[in-house]
Amino acid sequence: MIPAEIKAKLQSIVGAENYDDSKAGRLVYSFDATPQFQSLPDAVIAPRNTAEVSKVVKICNEQQIPLVPRGSGTNLCAGTCPTEGGIVLLFKHLNAILEIDEENLTATVQPGVVTLDLIHAVEEKGLFYPPDPSSMKISTIGGNINENSGGLRGLKYGVTRDYVMGLEVVLANGDIIQTGGKLAKDVAGYDLTRLFVGSEGTLGIVTKAILKLIPVPEDKMTMLALYQDLEAAAKSVSKIIANKIIPTTLEFLDQPTLKVVEDFAQIGLPTDVKAVLLIEQDGPADVVKRDMIKMAAICEQEKAVSVKVAESEAEADGLRTARRSALSALARLKPTTILEDATVPRSEIAKMVLATNEIAEKYSLTICTFGHAGDGNLHPTCLTDVRNHEEIERVEKAFEEIFVKAIELGGTITGEHGVGVMKAPYLELKAGKEGIAAMKAIKHSLDPNNIMNPGKMFAKDSRKRVVVSR
Repeated sequence: MIPAEIKAKLQSIVGAENYDDSKAGRLVYSFDATPQFQSLPDAVIAPRNTAEVSKVVKICNEQQIPLVPRGSGTNLCAGTCPTEGGIVLLFKHLNAILEIDEENLTATVQPGVVTLDLIHAVEEKGLFYPPDPSSMKISTIGGNINENSGGLRGLKYGVTRDYVMGLEVVLANGDIIQTGGKLAKDVAGYDLTRLFVGSEGTLGIVTKAILKLIPVPEDKMTMLALYQDLEAAAKSVSKIIANKIIPTTLEFLDQPTLKVVEDFAQIGLPTDVKAVLLIEQDGPADVVKRDMIKMAAICEQEKAVSVKVAESEAEADGLRTARRSALSALARLKPTTILEDATVPRSEIAKMVLATNEIAEKYSLTICTFGHAGDGNLHPTCLTDVRNHEEIERVEKAFEEIFVKAIELGGTITGEHGVGVMKAPYLELKAGKEGIAAMKAIKHSLDPNNIMNPGKMFAKDSRKRVVVSR
């Protein structure tokens, strides 16, 4: 626990009402959306501004108290689970959209802003913030930045890092730095902005972000293509891109996922096919219409049994909502749902899906697969029960084989969920020993006392995912 004199100092900075070390308060922030990980922090602190964050960090650095910055806790790699205790930093007070600059096409926001709130706010001004993680209704910009979140629109528009132009960051010693800015060009020194995006709170604490905006697309159309052959669906994806068409969304759902999502959403999704592609295009009306015609023809050439364009925005929104609800739908079936992400070159999607199915059968597990087919980011999702220790052992072995297969196919162990604790045992598969050493050198130079979200990113001895409690 935090010593009484240190607690008093921290309370004098943020106010007693923003310091909580009750058992109930600590329990609420002892876990995130990742199954099998839980650990009580020593206290939960909600600073009211950047100056308070800096003062809190300085004390924690002096006392070597771990700090875990946290948004809404929707991450899926145990990135905000306080596995080494310490203090969880909440940003419920730093939740303002500070500026929407229509001249420079930027938004300046605090880390506690909810992603969908920002999207709605800029759309009211005819502008567009493309990153759209499935958790966007509750996830925050700070969390999106820490995890470099993706989303359904990532194929065409990129991920969170592609829209972060500048940051205000509190370093481990309490110093406040500014990186980037409202500039189309800036090569003054190292690109620290990109270094902090996706660093999972292990290098510093983001207290403000300048985000790039673009004009709202003029038109949008949505299409559903049905297949009785997984390989045909995968070939359609590759052929669409090879024909120099970059759709906004190109999503894949396998039959097990379809059945569960339809049971959950009740919107008339077909459940008698092996796979579907959810395809969306936006832009000028004539370009959208042209691309949809071309993509429909490609899908039909690649043995789609049906290709149907949504007749209204309500129907299209229903399809998008159904896709975003995949995790929620699957989570209803078993006590524990482990949602992973492995990314491969899109030309290898069919091999990855087939390999995942074979691995699931080998270990007698239920694994459903869906994901962002257009950028090769698949989400194999295992339905299990953490109380069944023998089955969890099989789950661990299955996912390790899935990650190894992804690497063999030229892919990676995570496309958007991050490393955190869950993927740390597998990071060396992707980065190699030399890559890990380089990352650790950066970490040590910025955080020599290892107070910034310790225990994340870099593996310990075991490859087991464990429940940690304090």
